Amino acid sequence: MKAFSFSIPQNIVFGKGSLKQLPELALKLQKNKAFLISGPHLNKIGLVGQCREALKAAGIESDAFTETEGNPSTETVEKAAKAYEDSGADFLVALGGGSPQDVAKAVSVVAVYGGRIADYEGGGKVPGSTVPVIAIPTTAGTGSEVTAFSVITDHSRNYKLTVVSNELLPAYAILAPELIFSVPARTAAACGVDAMVHALEAYISLGASPFSDLFARKALELIGNHIRSYVANRKNEAAAEGMLLGSLFAGIAFSHARLGNVHAMSHPVSAYFDVPHGVANAILLPTVVSFNALADQGKYYDIYRCVSKCPVQKELFSPDMLAEELRSLNEELGIPKTLREVGVKAELFEAMADDAMKSGNIAVNPRSTGKTDIIRLYEQAF
Repeated sequence: MKAFSFSIPQNIVFGKGSLKQLPELALKLQKNKAFLISGPHLNKIGLVGQCREALKAAGIESDAFTETEGNPSTETVEKAAKAYEDSGADFLVALGGGSPQDVAKAVSVVAVYGGRIADYEGGGKVPGSTVPVIAIPTTAGTGSEVTAFSVITDHSRNYKLTVVSNELLPAYAILAPELIFSVPARTAAACGVDAMVHALEAYISLGASPFSDLFARKALELIGNHIRSYVANRKNEAAAEGMLLGSLFAGIAFSHARLGNVHAMSHPVSAYFDVPHGVANAILLPTVVSFNALADQGKYYDIYRCVSKCPVQKELFSPDMLAEELRSLNEELGIPKTLREVGVKAELFEAMADDAMKSGNIAVNPRSTGKTDIIRLYEQAF
């Protein structure tokens, strides 16, 4: 067994009604003023205001930035960072899906060290401690509340840059299942498959360890058991709990094992064509799973048993059956089948492949992958 290490240096609160603990956790930070980063929808439905009122009742003032978009940009980070600095706040609350959380993490860096978020691209560029963040996910998908990554779109390059540092890990994460009751079905489906991809790619990654496997396997079980019922009825409390916990475990798994070709390829799809991250992942997933089947060492059947409604016995299973099961799941959930359907242009495959090959996830994909392989996979998914 190869050597490995792990750490989860966070405080995570899970359960119905746990949003009530926001003021208590904020007071533990021993800071004076909060700055909430969220999106326009959560502001419109009053959730941003609800959080601010709860903080105010505990004697904590706050300001808010609610302009995050689906694929947050460097420009949005700059606007949010300026608003944070102008507010005089000294800690951040990230309320929403992966986008507000990525923006909050980016702001936590540039607010302390200056410059632009692109200056910190890659690993080891964040000099030290950042502004503390309390993360409150409102989708079951990204797992950003427990990851050391911030992914931001740089439109000047049509590229999704990634900042990697344990300093980005939120100080606290609050996971309240009722916050994902009102997610639209289409968003619930895309985010849910995104969480599944996190768990699946972490499970088969060359960087996997017994520690990451524990979380990845449990995440696959939870998501496989609940994704259909959750998308069918987001107010199904048991399903929402299962999805939120599955997303959390998947985030822990891929933080320690990395991902693979699906994520390496999906980032250019989103950067060039503004396709939602979860949708891009879901479309690419069956094609990449087929490609990686040659490298399977028995984990495909575990994954298949988790996601299939009626799994066959092991002696009747072949690795290609997993890809077909995932295609069927996408269809059940109403996810587009091809890249062509979401506006991707084939003439950009070579440029997209160049960007995909820059991802560190390629190196831990279970099957060795070159640029020509990536182009071929784009063509197959198209």
